[in-house]
Amino acid sequence: MATKYDAIVIGTGQAGPSLAVRLAETGMKVAIIERKRFGGTCVNNGCIPTKTLIASARTAHVARRAGDYGVTIGSPIAVDMKKVKARKDALVRQSREGVENWLKNTQNLTVYQGHARFADPRQVRVGDELLEANKFFINVGGRASIPPLRGIDQVSYLNNSTMMDADFLPDHLIVIGGSYVGLEFAQMYRRFGSEVTVVELGPGLCRREDEDVSENIKTILEGEGINIRLNAECVGFEKRGDKVAVQVECSSGDKTVIGSHTLLAVGRVPNTSDLGLEHAGIKVDERGYIQVDDQLRTDVPGIYALGDCNGRGAFTHTAYNDYEIVAANLLDGDQRRVSDRIPAYALYIDPPLGRAGMTEAEVRKSGRKALIGKRPMTQVGRAREKGETDGFMKVLVDAETKKILGASLLGIECDEVIHSILDVMYANAPYTVIQRAMHIHPTVTELIPTMLGELKPLE
Repeated sequence: MATKYDAIVIGTGQAGPSLAVRLAETGMKVAIIERKRFGGTCVNNGCIPTKTLIASARTAHVARRAGDYGVTIGSPIAVDMKKVKARKDALVRQSREGVENWLKNTQNLTVYQGHARFADPRQVRVGDELLEANKFFINVGGRASIPPLRGIDQVSYLNNSTMMDADFLPDHLIVIGGSYVGLEFAQMYRRFGSEVTVVELGPGLCRREDEDVSENIKTILEGEGINIRLNAECVGFEKRGDKVAVQVECSSGDKTVIGSHTLLAVGRVPNTSDLGLEHAGIKVDERGYIQVDDQLRTDVPGIYALGDCNGRGAFTHTAYNDYEIVAANLLDGDQRRVSDRIPAYALYIDPPLGRAGMTEAEVRKSGRKALIGKRPMTQVGRAREKGETDGFMKVLVDAETKKILGASLLGIECDEVIHSILDVMYANAPYTVIQRAMHIHPTVTELIPTMLGELKPLE
């Protein structure tokens, strides 16, 4: 006999808990199912732990530069990786337990711990229990992709999850993948004291970014002593005693890189292969992402997919926005859609990259008349005062409508500064609104109006 609920949420990532609680607060009888750790990727091996580690790495980096600011401290700077990990673990535990306690103490909400599999479009099994509902919300997230590279099964390797267990400093960390996850770990461990090599198959880092952004990121990382191997075809791995040899073919440089540890950061796959989706008639694409419409509905009535598993975003903020969209449509009579949101994200190297809207390459491809403004961080007073002048800011504007099309801000505090532009974009206001705003001095953001006052045709 099945236990009946009004709604069942599968997964406790960034969308699931908030939605489950919101539904329960309306008086609905709700169940939420978690097979492993409460909080999903962000809490356990994504945003919270990695940004905590990045903060420790930045502290070590700033301490080493103390003399540049006229401050004398002991030398050499030592990093205690066990204490670094302990600090990270404490923050993760606090967040994870917070989510778990919140759910378990919510009225009308029952928490199940186990693996959920669909039996049919209206029932799921969790262990020996059968649960039934008319509405299902799938929020199962994703995991690191393991590519079928030759020799990968013969060596030990790390990914973004297993890296969270590291309480030691690798002598030489080889990072496979020159994109967002890989670069954050690369800089982090270089600042902790490891030798680091990044192996990227493509011609540039962070391939979705403009070439000038990619090149600037490369310059920043190389300036800290990170080895970058571009146009590298990673053909295999080989164990060399207690080390690992990564065989690469590059236009220049040695064809084999030997390191103590390897981190795979080559993308992610959704956790959808073992949910019994076929028993419910839920369709997935060729990569395993659950297919949804603009309001996150699958083609099975009453079943929704939110977060990383739907392929409509790969960030904590897109997952939470999925929750907001579903809740607004179901409970508030507010017709919100995925297509309403503007692409926005950050790369948390130091200095960070803040991104919103279209890239310059996308604007050029669109063929529209556009204006561009660009300013190096060396011309930003706040950056000079802090002694952190790497990077630049770039904004693109539609020449006819005066609406902002996109921005790439690479520089100190630019993960925060980008929101100044993003909010104007959401307001659908012309760039002149922010150009004529009086910003506070001295800040990084105050140079946005200045840059917008110096727009030139995009040629």
